Amino acid sequence: MKIYMVGGAVRDKLLGLPVQDHDWVVVGATPETLTARGFLPVGKDFPVFLHPVTREEYALARTERNTARGYRGFEVYAAPEVTLEEDLARRDLTINAIAAPAHLETDGAGFEPDVSALIDPYGGQNDLRHKVLRHVTDAFREDPVRILRLARFAAKFPDFSVAPETLALMQQMVADGEVDGLVPERVWQELARGLMEPQPSRMLQVLRDCGALQHLLPEVAALWGVPQRAEYHPEVDTGVHLMMVLDMAARLNAPLPVRFACLGHDLGKGTTPADVLPRHIGHEERSARLLKGVCQRLRVPTDCREIADVVAREHGNIHRSSECSAAAVVRLLERCDAFRKPQRFADILLACECDARGRLNFEEAPYPQRPRLLAALAAAQAVVTDKIAAEAMAQGQSGPQIGQRIHQARVAAVKTCWRLAAGASAETDNDSEADADTDA
Repeated sequence: MKIYMVGGAVRDKLLGLPVQDHDWVVVGATPETLTARGFLPVGKDFPVFLHPVTREEYALARTERNTARGYRGFEVYAAPEVTLEEDLARRDLTINAIAAPAHLETDGAGFEPDVSALIDPYGGQNDLRHKVLRHVTDAFREDPVRILRLARFAAKFPDFSVAPETLALMQQMVADGEVDGLVPERVWQELARGLMEPQPSRMLQVLRDCGALQHLLPEVAALWGVPQRAEYHPEVDTGVHLMMVLDMAARLNAPLPVRFACLGHDLGKGTTPADVLPRHIGHEERSARLLKGVCQRLRVPTDCREIADVVAREHGNIHRSSECSAAAVVRLLERCDAFRKPQRFADILLACECDARGRLNFEEAPYPQRPRLLAALAAAQAVVTDKIAAEAMAQGQSGPQIGQRIHQARVAAVKTCWRLAAGASAETDNDSEADADTDA
């Protein structure tokens, strides 16, 4: 029995990156061999075992063969005669098909890889040096999820290029309809991981280059070629703007719900009627409608879909909020459910900042709407609603009347907040009733 560290752990060690997870392969063993040594079997689809001390996963060397279109079935063969080279051949990219022999640590708690004796039958080290993402063998085409994985690796390693023959293979897979059979859960899993990489725009670019984006996210693919509004550099179309927004989200270390909201906030621009281009009138509602379809199709988690829906509907109003009255801002806070979910509202504002700064020459621009709205929310939250409700009930009021009094108190609190921020002598309260009713 021989044990090797393989996959991303070896790759990251060679790149000088921190190793997050170890991937171990066992050659020349049977399930009975491992269980006799205390390993715990956990694999459902193929033989995987947990180390009795470290709890890391060890898989028997295996081969795989696709038995159904898309990602719906694989025939797995694991046996002592399966070689390391055969196991590495089933992997996606050459940079993930390098193995390091391992020996038992002195304390017996686990295994230590020897990176000075690497086994690299498919040229992964050379591709690491030249920063190339290249498929290992034509078995790549048996699993269309690998198209998504490669696109994710392009976002993870933005200075790596895709080998021409690999791109051609991916294009052929798309033409053959392979990506149409992908299950939604796997698409979302890889998409979510790609959005969290350092340069998510690369994922969209690779998917677009191979033709998969049109099949997986046609709503997103439709944004390329759609002009931006004149004040936002129309020479950069909406698709390019989207990539800039996603990269800004990565730069600001935004969480996944924010990055997904950035992906979907402008979908309606891809269906903007020709007579309103490039103003994109009404694109918010179209975006929300298209986004709902994407979320249903990919089974997007609730936290991601909720933030994305609010951002799609309200990002224009949030961008314009500096021009709005206190009453309009409080109504905006209410529509965003900011009083019940203040942290979610903070994430909504972060997504809007990514949108605003994801434009040429706006990358370093401030986004005053975010601190201003957070201050308005804090002021409105400070209103003691229980006291207002008690006073209203004592006067025989209930229901909508109490809600209106709370709303008015919050408007007054926001006005006071703004006066204090601007300086009492620099601003007086000249809001008319008409101004107070001006919506964002």
